[in-house]
Amino acid sequence: MKTKYIAGLLIIAVFVTWGLYSFVSTTVTYVPLTKVSTTQGTVQVMGKIDFDAVNYNAEESRLEFVITDLENPESDFRLKVIYGGVVPGNFEQATSVVAKGRYDNGVFVADQLLVKCPSKYQGLDQEA
Repeated sequence: MKTKYIAGLLIIAVFVTWGLYSFVSTTVTYVPLTKVSTTQGTVQVMGKIDFDAVNYNAEESRLEFVITDLENPESDFRLKVIYGGVVPGNFEQATSVVAKGRYDNGVFVADQLLVKCPSKYQGLDQEA
């Protein structure tokens, strides 16, 4: 009887430890655009897309673009982002993007992109 309790507690402890480890390892923090160069590991940054600096290489499935600081529009800080994958569906209409990845040698290498589309939050035109 006592062995069953010990085995049960041991199994619960293993699953709690595994759950906490999984939670901590998947947590990715937001970093201000100007602080991304000081980070190590995977982080998220948000910025406004500069559409004059967007380049997509279809043969290599490589999207390169520049983002600027959303929180401080007067800032001239710019960050080059490289994303290996297809261009997200509404990228051309997006006002901002959240990139998840890591900073490496002056560029941000994104593993995932979350594109924010302004039309989703605008009301429909109402004709009276």
